[in-house]
Amino acid sequence: MPSIRLPTAEGRLESFTTSPPREFPRATPPFPRIALAAAHVVADPLAEQDPWLDVKIDWDRTIAYRRYLWSLGLGVAEAMDTAQRGMGLDWAGAQELIRRSLDAMRDLPGAVMASGAGTDHLAPGPDVTVDDVIRAYEEQCEAVEAMGGRIILMASRALAKAARSPADYERVYGRILSQVREPVIIHWLGEMFDPALEGYWGHHDHMAAMETALAVIAANAEKVDGVKISLLDKEKEIAMRRRLPKGVRMYTGDDFNYAELIAGDEQGYSDALLGIFDPIAPAVGGALAALSRNDRSTFHEILAPTVPLSRHIFKAPTRFYKTGVVFMAWLNGHQDHFVMVGGQQSARSIRHFSELFRLADRAGLLRDPEMAVARMKQLLALHGVA
Repeated sequence: MPSIRLPTAEGRLESFTTSPPREFPRATPPFPRIALAAAHVVADPLAEQDPWLDVKIDWDRTIAYRRYLWSLGLGVAEAMDTAQRGMGLDWAGAQELIRRSLDAMRDLPGAVMASGAGTDHLAPGPDVTVDDVIRAYEEQCEAVEAMGGRIILMASRALAKAARSPADYERVYGRILSQVREPVIIHWLGEMFDPALEGYWGHHDHMAAMETALAVIAANAEKVDGVKISLLDKEKEIAMRRRLPKGVRMYTGDDFNYAELIAGDEQGYSDALLGIFDPIAPAVGGALAALSRNDRSTFHEILAPTVPLSRHIFKAPTRFYKTGVVFMAWLNGHQDHFVMVGGQQSARSIRHFSELFRLADRAGLLRDPEMAVARMKQLLALHGVA
């Protein structure tokens, strides 16, 4: 197997020999858990643009990656933060992305997709009112529904700025949920993913915030398919999961503890809507195939080495995790370049990428080690590492 010299955490160079890629089990969905991968977008590296300001997307490669996820039995969570929503991808770009993905899905029997609707076209500010937030949510929800899409109701930076009490959240969510055609997934994104969402649901304490969220869900349970919480705290997720109304799903957004949360306990389990499912999709499909056979040992054996990889990709500052996701797509040949919308390929260090390479190899997720080594050498050379 090919070898490469990689920087260590101490800054020394150390030889690393890759392992053969793993062959993961395959099975035909439906799986015993719903698994939605929040998918990344592929930038167009040849477009004339100001990379930090303009959004130029390679639509063919972007949609091809979604077809790849569907081929593994996973669903797609479209136009979410993994697609750099709010960090490069604006609402106009999100609409185009949702439309193209819905078109691509129509010729794939059994394919599943839900799309983010939020308020990101409304800039937070002192003059923005709760009514402005309601109108912004209505606009995006109507647009997604008009295209035939299912809604993931994204957390709102504008609401976090405009709200004065938990009652404002109850008013906004109650109004929007009363209007949607189909049950939605509510997305509670923690401040570790987006600092502008600090104090969401009217409380800085997560457990107090949870009370508001649960009250909203209980009052509108027939319009809520599930809730996805991204707090990176399994105990908080389990506590909320056990209090959800019957029929309302918990979609784990915990990129640190997803394996045990999906496996569940004697009182229930979590489905999943995760950004880490984008780079580890083959392992997820294999693990869920094992779970379909009630083979929990293989389920955990497959996912166990992906957890250190995920914790590394999502390490603080967590909002830069998208860089690791796209880096993996480049290493594995899903795109020919490591260029990101907003120039976000610069958000992590060469030591970070080197450790990510090692962890991806240990998880069996470098599908062509020779190509991965060649590409990693290119990145090292750009950083002055011969």
